[in-house]
Amino acid sequence: MPVWNVDTARHLLSRCLFGYTRSDLRKVLSFASADAFVRTELLTDLPQPAPPDTWVSETPVANNARVDGDRYKELTNWWLNRMLTEGTSMREKMVLFWHNHFTSERQKVNYPQHMYQQNALFRRYAFGDFRQFVKDVTIDPAMLIYLDGRQNNKNAPNENYARELMELFTLGRGDGPTGNYSETDVKQAALALTGWRVEGLKAVFNKASFADRDKTFLGKTGNFTYSDIVDIILTKNAVAEFISRKLYKEFVYYQPNEAFINQMATVFRQANYQIKPLLQFLLTSEEFYKPDYRGAKIKTPTELLVGTIKELGITNPDWNYLADVGKTLQQQLFQPPDVAGWPGQRDWISSNTYPARGGFTDSIVNGRRASGQALSFALNPLGYARSFASAEQAELFVKEVTDWLLRFPLSDQRRKQLLETLLDGTIAANWSTNTPMADVRIQKFIKAVMRQPEYQLT
Repeated sequence: MPVWNVDTARHLLSRCLFGYTRSDLRKVLSFASADAFVRTELLTDLPQPAPPDTWVSETPVANNARVDGDRYKELTNWWLNRMLTEGTSMREKMVLFWHNHFTSERQKVNYPQHMYQQNALFRRYAFGDFRQFVKDVTIDPAMLIYLDGRQNNKNAPNENYARELMELFTLGRGDGPTGNYSETDVKQAALALTGWRVEGLKAVFNKASFADRDKTFLGKTGNFTYSDIVDIILTKNAVAEFISRKLYKEFVYYQPNEAFINQMATVFRQANYQIKPLLQFLLTSEEFYKPDYRGAKIKTPTELLVGTIKELGITNPDWNYLADVGKTLQQQLFQPPDVAGWPGQRDWISSNTYPARGGFTDSIVNGRRASGQALSFALNPLGYARSFASAEQAELFVKEVTDWLLRFPLSDQRRKQLLETLLDGTIAANWSTNTPMADVRIQKFIKAVMRQPEYQLT
């Protein structure tokens, strides 16, 4: 078991939540071990949250673009708020993980009701039964629309979902000339997936369009349905390895340790493809807490947006603004770039997005967009500063804030530069949060801290 202290607790929270507060950290450290916290709190099963509005249960209406656009805004804002207010549960982090695994794009699905249903499905299975999860995703209305399952019938089979089910959702392509499946397997799986349609909010099976005959798939023959196809896929060891590798890359490091991946896969298979035991194993392992992995991942735009709001103690953000910034930073929720999802890690940083990240953190502190337009919310600089015990001692205050906001300790020289930013030409002995212009100095200092490259790491 890993040593349980401030450093390991912060690493766990950084990877599993969208930011955290000092109160969250104190709560976590009240647990005797990482295992106790992970089992009792982090992976606890929570009730489903109330939906954003009653429209989620309304039958979708065609040619309703303006209303649907407004509802997508409401849905996005609702989800961002779930991330902010979920406490010390990992559930919303897993909802985003599954959204990036079983991808669907709002641009093609069109109706926000279907994307809400899929989001709720991800939440229901966040820590659940992967086997049943895949089966339910297969006949999820949003997925039937996105990967053309609703057009798949016995007379004109559509192979899109069958291919992605194996390549991106379960088996992976595999190595060597044959890989983990063949083109014949794709065609035969597509036949087994025929017959499903979307009517209103529901997926409906139409037996007349189902290929009601034997199929040969991954070496087995029978009159298979979609459920049989998933069961056959899960007889292959590659599934546990593929999902374990993806979880490792998401929560540990982007270059996987294959020996440890094999251990994860064994746990997953022995747990009969239950997700929670796999996460428990990963998040309480020595591997997860290795010092080399701490602060070694680039924050996703959503981690940056929600985490900054949470860590600065802002409770009333303009979610429309945050959603707009997320789009600028290349992570528009409900609109991944393609069926493979957001590639992540170094792809998050470019000559365009890196300055925009700094512009976002500046705007939260200033209360103004880059254009100068006022925001409806902002950091309370004096209140934030006074929440630190060292607020009236300039040098200690700089160290305490940088230690809190950054995943690495800064050199004495860089802390000195930040101290000079805070003091703005005065001396440390004269510093006080009660001095004139203290709020402006604190703003400059916090902006400078969050402009450090280390602030982009988790």
